[in-house]
Amino acid sequence: MENLERIDHADALHQHRFKYYDFAMAAFVAILICSNLIGAAKLVQFFELKIGSWNAGMFGAGILFFPLSYVLGDVLTEVYGYARARRVVWAGFAAVLFMAFMAWVVVSMPPAPGWEGQDAYEAVFGLTPRIVFASVIAFWAGELANAFVMARMKVASGGKHLWQRTIGSTVVGQGVDSLLFYPIAFLGVWSVTQVITVLATNYLLKVLWEALLTPVTYRVVGMLKRAEGVDVYDADTDFTPFSVRS
Repeated sequence: MENLERIDHADALHQHRFKYYDFAMAAFVAILICSNLIGAAKLVQFFELKIGSWNAGMFGAGILFFPLSYVLGDVLTEVYGYARARRVVWAGFAAVLFMAFMAWVVVSMPPAPGWEGQDAYEAVFGLTPRIVFASVIAFWAGELANAFVMARMKVASGGKHLWQRTIGSTVVGQGVDSLLFYPIAFLGVWSVTQVITVLATNYLLKVLWEALLTPVTYRVVGMLKRAEGVDVYDADTDFTPFSVRS
Protein backbone atom coordinates (compact mmCIF):
# COMPACT_ATOMS: atom_id res chain seq x y z
CA MET A 1 0.00 0.00 0.00
CA GLU A 2 1.11 3.52 -0.73
CA ASN A 3 2.11 6.05 1.94
CA LEU A 4 2.71 3.42 4.62
CA GLU A 5 5.84 3.38 6.74
CA ARG A 6 7.48 -0.03 6.43
CA ILE A 7 8.73 -1.32 9.80
CA ASP A 8 11.11 -4.29 9.80
CA HIS A 9 12.77 -3.98 13.18
CA ALA A 10 11.44 -4.33 16.71
CA ASP A 11 12.99 -1.08 17.99
CA ALA A 12 11.15 1.01 15.39
CA LEU A 13 7.92 -0.89 16.11
CA HIS A 14 8.14 -0.13 19.84
CA GLN A 15 8.35 3.59 19.12
CA HIS A 16 5.17 3.64 17.03
CA ARG A 17 1.91 4.58 18.75
CA PHE A 18 -1.00 2.47 17.51
CA LYS A 19 -4.56 3.80 17.59
CA TYR A 20 -6.71 0.68 17.33
CA TYR A 21 -4.62 -2.19 18.72
CA ASP A 22 -6.45 -2.20 22.08
CA PHE A 23 -9.83 -2.40 20.35
CA ALA A 24 -8.66 -5.33 18.23
CA MET A 25 -7.44 -7.10 21.37
CA ALA A 26 -10.78 -6.55 23.12
CA ALA A 27 -12.71 -7.89 20.12
CA PHE A 28 -10.48 -10.96 19.93
CA VAL A 29 -10.92 -11.82 23.62
CA ALA A 30 -14.70 -11.27 23.47
CA ILE A 31 -15.08 -13.61 20.48
CA LEU A 32 -12.87 -16.21 22.14
CA ILE A 33 -14.80 -16.24 25.44
CA CYS A 34 -18.21 -16.39 23.75
CA SER A 35 -17.12 -19.19 21.42
CA ASN A 36 -15.73 -21.32 24.24
CA LEU A 37 -18.53 -20.66 26.71
CA ILE A 38 -21.53 -20.92 24.42
CA GLY A 39 -20.75 -23.20 21.49
CA ALA A 40 -17.87 -25.58 22.18
CA ALA A 41 -19.68 -28.70 23.42
CA LYS A 42 -22.97 -28.63 21.47
CA LEU A 43 -23.32 -30.85 18.42
CA VAL A 44 -25.73 -29.62 15.74
CA GLN A 45 -27.02 -31.07 12.49
CA PHE A 46 -29.03 -29.13 9.91
CA PHE A 47 -28.92 -31.94 7.36
CA GLU A 48 -27.66 -35.51 7.05
CA LEU A 49 -24.85 -36.15 4.60
CA LYS A 50 -23.39 -39.63 4.94
CA ILE A 51 -19.98 -40.40 3.46
CA GLY A 52 -19.40 -43.95 4.58
CA SER A 53 -19.58 -43.81 8.39
CA TRP A 54 -18.89 -40.06 8.35
CA ASN A 55 -21.89 -37.79 8.82
CA ALA A 56 -20.61 -34.61 7.21
CA GLY A 57 -23.71 -32.71 8.26
CA MET A 58 -22.85 -32.88 11.99
CA PHE A 59 -20.57 -30.26 13.53
CA GLY A 60 -19.89 -28.32 16.71
CA ALA A 61 -21.95 -25.17 17.22
CA GLY A 62 -18.85 -23.11 18.00
CA ILE A 63 -17.83 -23.37 14.35
CA LEU A 64 -20.09 -20.41 13.57
CA PHE A 65 -18.06 -17.93 15.59
CA PHE A 66 -14.75 -19.40 16.74
CA PRO A 67 -13.11 -19.05 13.28
CA LEU A 68 -13.62 -15.29 13.62
CA SER A 69 -10.84 -15.35 16.23
CA TYR A 70 -8.51 -16.75 13.56
CA VAL A 71 -9.61 -14.09 11.09
CA LEU A 72 -8.91 -11.43 13.69
CA GLY A 73 -5.65 -13.18 14.57
CA ASP A 74 -4.62 -12.89 10.91
CA VAL A 75 -5.51 -9.20 10.94
CA LEU A 76 -3.51 -8.61 14.13
CA THR A 77 -0.43 -10.38 12.78
CA GLU A 78 -0.64 -8.67 9.39
CA VAL A 79 -1.17 -5.17 10.77
CA TYR A 80 0.66 -5.21 14.12
CA GLY A 81 3.20 -8.04 13.77
CA TYR A 82 3.75 -11.38 15.47
CA ALA A 83 4.83 -10.02 18.86
CA ARG A 84 1.65 -8.01 19.36
CA ALA A 85 -0.48 -10.88 18.07
CA ARG A 86 1.28 -13.18 20.55
CA ARG A 87 0.46 -10.74 23.35
CA VAL A 88 -3.22 -10.90 22.37
CA VAL A 89 -3.12 -14.71 22.38
CA TRP A 90 -1.77 -14.67 25.94
CA ALA A 91 -4.49 -12.19 26.93
CA GLY A 92 -7.10 -14.55 25.49
CA PHE A 93 -5.48 -17.48 27.29
CA ALA A 94 -5.76 -15.68 30.62
CA ALA A 95 -9.34 -14.57 29.89
CA VAL A 96 -10.51 -18.12 29.14
CA LEU A 97 -8.91 -19.40 32.34
CA PHE A 98 -10.66 -16.68 34.36
CA MET A 99 -13.95 -17.46 32.60
CA ALA A 100 -13.60 -21.13 33.53
CA PHE A 101 -12.71 -20.31 37.14
CA MET A 102 -15.65 -17.91 37.47
CA ALA A 103 -18.03 -20.50 35.98
CA TRP A 104 -16.81 -23.12 38.45
CA VAL A 105 -17.22 -20.77 41.43
CA VAL A 106 -20.71 -19.61 40.43
CA VAL A 107 -21.97 -23.11 39.66
CA SER A 108 -20.52 -24.44 42.92
CA MET A 109 -22.22 -21.83 45.12
CA PRO A 110 -25.31 -23.21 46.92
CA PRO A 111 -28.56 -22.04 45.33
CA ALA A 112 -31.07 -20.08 47.38
CA PRO A 113 -34.10 -21.98 48.69
CA GLY A 114 -36.85 -21.99 46.09
CA TRP A 115 -34.57 -21.20 43.14
CA GLU A 116 -35.10 -23.95 40.57
CA GLY A 117 -32.53 -23.05 37.95
CA GLN A 118 -29.50 -24.90 39.33
CA ASP A 119 -29.76 -27.94 37.05
CA ALA A 120 -30.08 -25.77 33.95
CA TYR A 121 -27.25 -23.53 35.15
CA GLU A 122 -24.98 -26.53 35.67
CA ALA A 123 -25.88 -27.91 32.25
CA VAL A 124 -24.97 -24.64 30.53
CA PHE A 125 -22.07 -23.32 32.60
CA GLY A 126 -20.76 -26.44 34.35
CA LEU A 127 -17.52 -26.62 32.40
CA THR A 128 -15.46 -29.71 33.04
CA PRO A 129 -11.74 -29.26 33.79
CA ARG A 130 -10.96 -31.55 30.86
CA ILE A 131 -12.76 -29.36 28.33
CA VAL A 132 -11.21 -26.20 29.76
CA PHE A 133 -7.73 -27.75 29.58
CA ALA A 134 -8.31 -28.93 26.01
CA SER A 135 -9.68 -25.54 24.99
CA VAL A 136 -6.87 -23.38 26.35
CA ILE A 137 -4.08 -25.68 25.16
CA ALA A 138 -5.55 -26.06 21.67
CA PHE A 139 -6.29 -22.34 21.38
CA TRP A 140 -2.82 -21.31 22.57
CA ALA A 141 -0.97 -23.70 20.26
CA GLY A 142 -3.25 -23.13 17.27
CA GLU A 143 -3.29 -19.34 17.41
CA LEU A 144 0.48 -19.06 17.85
CA ALA A 145 1.05 -21.50 14.98
CA ASN A 146 -1.34 -19.39 12.89
CA ALA A 147 0.50 -16.16 13.75
CA PHE A 148 3.93 -17.70 13.14
CA VAL A 149 3.01 -19.00 9.67
CA MET A 150 1.32 -15.71 8.80
CA ALA A 151 4.34 -13.63 9.82
CA ARG A 152 6.93 -15.85 8.14
CA MET A 153 4.96 -16.04 4.90
CA LYS A 154 4.67 -12.24 4.83
CA VAL A 155 8.43 -11.79 5.04
CA ALA A 156 9.05 -14.56 2.49
CA SER A 157 6.54 -13.11 -0.01
CA GLY A 158 7.54 -9.49 0.51
CA GLY A 159 4.02 -8.68 1.66
CA LYS A 160 2.32 -9.94 -1.51
CA HIS A 161 -0.64 -12.33 -1.83
CA LEU A 162 -2.39 -11.76 1.49
CA TRP A 163 -4.95 -14.45 0.65
CA GLN A 164 -2.21 -17.10 0.56
CA ARG A 165 -1.08 -16.09 4.04
CA THR A 166 -4.54 -16.00 5.57
CA ILE A 167 -5.60 -19.37 4.17
CA GLY A 168 -2.19 -21.03 4.61
CA SER A 169 -1.90 -19.94 8.24
CA THR A 170 -5.45 -21.14 8.92
CA VAL A 171 -4.75 -24.56 7.43
CA VAL A 172 -1.87 -24.95 9.90
CA GLY A 173 -3.36 -23.15 12.92
CA GLN A 174 -6.81 -24.71 12.75
CA GLY A 175 -5.20 -28.09 12.12
CA VAL A 176 -3.16 -27.80 15.31
CA ASP A 177 -6.20 -26.55 17.24
CA SER A 178 -8.54 -29.31 16.06
CA LEU A 179 -6.02 -32.14 16.49
CA LEU A 180 -5.48 -31.09 20.11
CA PHE A 181 -8.95 -30.00 21.23
CA TYR A 182 -11.32 -32.78 20.19
CA PRO A 183 -9.27 -35.81 21.29
CA ILE A 184 -8.28 -34.17 24.60
CA ALA A 185 -11.81 -32.93 25.35
CA PHE A 186 -14.05 -35.73 24.12
CA LEU A 187 -12.17 -38.98 23.48
CA GLY A 188 -13.79 -41.51 25.81
CA VAL A 189 -16.88 -39.29 26.19
CA TRP A 190 -17.90 -39.44 22.55
CA SER A 191 -17.20 -42.48 20.40
CA VAL A 192 -13.99 -42.52 18.38
CA THR A 193 -16.06 -42.21 15.21
CA GLN A 194 -17.87 -39.19 16.61
CA VAL A 195 -14.62 -37.50 17.64
CA ILE A 196 -13.05 -38.06 14.22
CA THR A 197 -16.25 -36.98 12.45
CA VAL A 198 -16.59 -33.71 14.37
CA LEU A 199 -12.84 -33.03 14.19
CA ALA A 200 -12.70 -33.50 10.43
CA THR A 201 -15.96 -31.67 9.74
CA ASN A 202 -15.12 -28.71 11.94
CA TYR A 203 -11.61 -28.43 10.52
CA LEU A 204 -12.86 -28.37 6.94
CA LEU A 205 -15.62 -25.91 7.78
CA LYS A 206 -13.20 -23.60 9.62
CA VAL A 207 -10.80 -23.50 6.67
CA LEU A 208 -13.69 -22.95 4.25
CA TRP A 209 -15.13 -20.23 6.50
CA GLU A 210 -11.74 -18.50 6.57
CA ALA A 211 -11.50 -18.66 2.77
CA LEU A 212 -15.00 -17.19 2.38
CA LEU A 213 -14.12 -14.35 4.75
CA THR A 214 -10.98 -13.43 2.79
CA PRO A 215 -12.60 -10.32 1.23
CA VAL A 216 -13.57 -9.14 4.73
CA THR A 217 -10.01 -9.76 5.94
CA TYR A 218 -8.63 -7.72 3.03
CA ARG A 219 -10.95 -4.82 3.81
CA VAL A 220 -10.23 -4.77 7.54
CA VAL A 221 -6.47 -5.11 7.00
CA GLY A 222 -6.51 -2.26 4.49
CA MET A 223 -8.52 0.02 6.76
CA LEU A 224 -6.32 -0.64 9.80
CA LYS A 225 -3.05 -0.24 7.89
CA ARG A 226 -4.17 3.10 6.53
CA ALA A 227 -5.36 4.20 9.96
CA GLU A 228 -2.13 3.14 11.67
CA GLY A 229 0.10 4.34 8.81
CA VAL A 230 2.49 1.37 8.97
CA ASP A 231 3.20 -1.98 7.34
CA VAL A 232 4.93 -4.33 9.79
CA TYR A 233 7.36 -7.10 8.76
CA ASP A 234 8.76 -9.52 11.32
CA ALA A 235 12.31 -9.47 9.97
CA ASP A 236 14.09 -9.68 13.34
CA THR A 237 11.27 -10.83 15.63
CA ASP A 238 11.89 -13.31 18.44
CA PHE A 239 9.29 -15.98 17.68
CA THR A 240 9.37 -17.69 21.06
CA PRO A 241 5.78 -18.42 22.14
CA PHE A 242 6.69 -18.00 25.83
CA SER A 243 6.68 -14.22 25.99
CA VAL A 244 4.16 -11.40 26.30
CA ARG A 245 6.51 -8.69 25.10
CA SER A 246 5.17 -6.66 22.21
